[in-house]
Amino acid sequence: MDWTDRHCRVFHRGLTKRALLYTEMVTADAVIRGDRQRLIGFSAVEHPIALQLGGSDPAKLAEAAAIGAEFGYDEINLNIGCPSDRVQEGRFGACLMAEPELVAACVSAMRKSQPMPVTVKCRIGIDEQDAEADLQRFINVVAATGVSTFIVHARKAWLKGLSPKENREVPPLDYQRVYRLKARHPELTIVINGGIETLDDACRHLKHVDGVMLGRAAYQHPYILADVDRRIFEETTPAPTRGEALARLLPYAEGHIGKGGRLSNITRHVLGLYHGQPRGRAFRRLLSERATNPSATVAVLADAIALAEHEFGREDRSDAA
Repeated sequence: MDWTDRHCRVFHRGLTKRALLYTEMVTADAVIRGDRQRLIGFSAVEHPIALQLGGSDPAKLAEAAAIGAEFGYDEINLNIGCPSDRVQEGRFGACLMAEPELVAACVSAMRKSQPMPVTVKCRIGIDEQDAEADLQRFINVVAATGVSTFIVHARKAWLKGLSPKENREVPPLDYQRVYRLKARHPELTIVINGGIETLDDACRHLKHVDGVMLGRAAYQHPYILADVDRRIFEETTPAPTRGEALARLLPYAEGHIGKGGRLSNITRHVLGLYHGQPRGRAFRRLLSERATNPSATVAVLADAIALAEHEFGREDRSDAA
């Protein structure tokens, strides 16, 4: 939330054509009552893309899912993995893992309201739910509705005593539990999430599960995405260089500014692109200092590209990861 907005996704799509992109989690109420174009609007270049919803009211989730399908999303995802206090107060997110029958009612209504696939993102458990049987029962109840894809964050969520940030780091990862879930359910698509930082890690997981979801790693070090098509999807097209990926953003940024937007809405998502590179700090400083000016134009982004590419020259495409 507050990170993978439409500008971030356009940038990421410039690095990988095949990876499935997810929106921020948007509540069903917001989709129904809010500014839909602002909340769930997206560019055609972002496909394939999934709309991630939060909520616990089957009727509202069904309506929001139908709206998402009308917008053209390729998948509708119900997030029941978020552990924040705000989410719990609204009775959605990870707390719903304690109510598998309600989750089943929600996804059943979502599936009936529109034609796109419905998927579920969850944790391996919450609070005192420590038995593998709890996760097994949850999956059994929800899968009985016809949902066949589960994205499983391989950590428990402690709804009492840990902050959302701590819930992403403190509970120990248990990848083996997710592997065993897949072994018990070969008929389901099981995607693993949590603490995965490299494509080497992803490839190791793919020996046991059907997919890998990257979160913070893809955001903080986005160039990891540049080699996804080749290594994961066996594409033969060369990975884009960092400079090429940014150059593709120039016309998009110009269009956004022309509609009254700010350059910083876009450039805040690219700051990690040159992470670990010789001029990475200078690249970030230039954008941090100049792109935040309300009147900044695409010339600032062009200057940042020139600064980085002058130092690096044409990058070696083999170092994409």
